[in-house]
Amino acid sequence: MKKYIILFTVFAFFSCGSNTSIVSSWRDPKITVAQEHFKKVLVVVLVKDEASRRTAENRIAASNEIFKTSYQYLNESTSQLTKEQKLKILQDENFDGVITMRLVSTEKETNYVPGTYTGMYYGGFDGMYTNVYGYGFGNWYGMYSPSFYDPGYYQETTSYMVETNIFSLKENKLIWTGTTKSEYVTDLGQTVDAIMQAVVAEMRKDGSLPPK
Repeated sequence: MKKYIILFTVFAFFSCGSNTSIVSSWRDPKITVAQEHFKKVLVVVLVKDEASRRTAENRIAASNEIFKTSYQYLNESTSQLTKEQKLKILQDENFDGVITMRLVSTEKETNYVPGTYTGMYYGGFDGMYTNVYGYGFGNWYGMYSPSFYDPGYYQETTSYMVETNIFSLKENKLIWTGTTKSEYVTDLGQTVDAIMQAVVAEMRKDGSLPPK
């Protein structure tokens, strides 16, 4: 039970706001995180860019000592090994859980942002007619001159679909998977935090983790 509380505390670390949400998820109804005793969990971020991989894995691993980055164990020196040989490495290193993240797809959307109008009337509504009637264009233009219009524009945004999986090495099976959608991504580290936050919220919702 103590080990479960440690893992729950680690998950609670990821609590920043974001433009990330769960699109879909699935859990093994026979296994819950409470029944798993995660003492050593491998973090695997499957991206082609090695720098991005290390940044993302380090972000998660820094939150607690039970998380270990995959590039320490699965790297160029092990790339030619079979999956059975790689699994044996993890077993020999006493890993009992694995969390993986991979970019599934990117989607680009173009949205129109309407223009905005700002302005004011000097003298109020009644004063408008009092000041205009009987006077020329100069008075009318002077009344409207504080008004401004910012034209509308088209804005292109990119959404990133990321799949997060949680495996039990003891059971040698997938126990939870979910896909998240992240928009307006500007920082990789913050996005990783946001994905973990969305995952934790969904796991609480489906019963994989207890509610707050």
